[in-house]
Amino acid sequence: MQWLSSLGTVGEVLRIIILIFEVLLVFNLMILVHEWGHFLAARWRGLKVEAFYIWFGKPLWKKTINGVEYGLGSIPAGGFVKLPQMAPMGAIEGESTSEEPLPPIKPLDKMIVAFAGPLFSFGLACVFALLVSWLGKPQSEAFVTTTIGYVAEGSPSAEAGLKPGDVIKTIDGLPIRRFEGFVDSVRWGVIASEGSEILFEVERPGEGIKKIPVAAQWPDVDKKPSSWWKSIFERPVLREVGIMGKSTPMVGKVQENSPAADAGLQPLDEVLSVDGTPLLGPIQLSKYLEDKAGQPVQLLVRRKDKKATTATTNEISVTLTPRFPDKRPEGEAYNRPMIGIEWHATGERKLAYPPVSEQISDAARSMFSMISKLVSGNSDISPAHMSGPVGIGRVYYNLLQDPAALLQILWFSVVLNINLAIMNMLPFPVLDGGHITMAIAEAIRRKPLHSRALEWVQTACALTLFGFIFFVTFKDLGDIFIGGNKKPAPAEELKWLPKDQRPVQ
Repeated sequence: MQWLSSLGTVGEVLRIIILIFEVLLVFNLMILVHEWGHFLAARWRGLKVEAFYIWFGKPLWKKTINGVEYGLGSIPAGGFVKLPQMAPMGAIEGESTSEEPLPPIKPLDKMIVAFAGPLFSFGLACVFALLVSWLGKPQSEAFVTTTIGYVAEGSPSAEAGLKPGDVIKTIDGLPIRRFEGFVDSVRWGVIASEGSEILFEVERPGEGIKKIPVAAQWPDVDKKPSSWWKSIFERPVLREVGIMGKSTPMVGKVQENSPAADAGLQPLDEVLSVDGTPLLGPIQLSKYLEDKAGQPVQLLVRRKDKKATTATTNEISVTLTPRFPDKRPEGEAYNRPMIGIEWHATGERKLAYPPVSEQISDAARSMFSMISKLVSGNSDISPAHMSGPVGIGRVYYNLLQDPAALLQILWFSVVLNINLAIMNMLPFPVLDGGHITMAIAEAIRRKPLHSRALEWVQTACALTLFGFIFFVTFKDLGDIFIGGNKKPAPAEELKWLPKDQRPVQ
């Protein structure tokens, strides 16, 4: 049956190729809309348009239509509309092909054309946000909760006294709305914190509000890369305090002949408690079973009624006995009694319908917060934590494999287009904000800036921008190849003997 294995490999390769093609389509759509804004504004204001390109570099494809050269470059890092009457950009876009001298244009026209790109990106974000508010965004309990579900042993949180079940109200005085996410979240509150301590305000059941300072770093975290060459690819360590959000454990798969199979557990069962203790996450159950080998434990399980026409659930009690698999891979993770469950990757997810204003506001605030931390002298966040086209493409690649891929992509595209609009408005030459700044300076001086000096500045800034893109691309590649994304051994390496073949104990 070797041909079946080969067929499966070919199918996987084709699936990956299709996913990569879909990523390029989505990514290029945003570039196309942004550059289309410049193009339409230039036409409206009567500017000479020589070329419209997606990506930079040597053309992979080009075609001239009505005097405009349309093309696809070879460097996947944005795009451009070639406007020789704007600031000189020959180093990036190539020298002007116009044989006749072109009349100068007003500073106002330059500002309108430059602003049109970010405006169209913002408009595209609003369209995506409108679709998200209509179709919904799937959110798991662990993403939206503010309740701590797990505190790692020996972590700064454990040392400070944070406990599972604590509801986080604020971090460093800033309100918390969810555990994960770009703003108002526990994750961002920890990462963006400054100073040696992070002040948590939590509500503890039965004890009220408590303010607990937590050390900002694990004591044994080594920030230095393992070797000099890895420092090119590895990102600096970000702050983490050793907590996870509450999530109701959901069964993803039940392994054959395991204690869970013997007890009748089924995929999509939600495990609510063990021996009467409410569960706040899968790790809590694993910890509880560590010393329960050969001892019966009772699980309270919530199960959906698959025969019912409406969404109804039943709670049932299940008794099973944890034991060691008869065959298991080496490693500390498997050196414990198990019940034969693979947990669901996300758990129960519900659709949220955030309004357009909330989506746009959250995306903009996340970008401004990131920029403020980049320029702060006390923050651990640096340009090495940013991503370029490869990193963004990787996010889209992962989202496309989600069962709710369309909804996830729409939501992420809101964030990305707002980021694209804001980043392009920064007053840095080459970016749209730089063009606007130079047009304002020209209006104040009442005469054009020195073209030769301006071209040198543009070229230097273009090289700096491309250098930064290469820099973050190395970090993105490091995430893929040496980022420590170690997966546990596959479940197929576990083997549970049928009941009639098990040794008598």
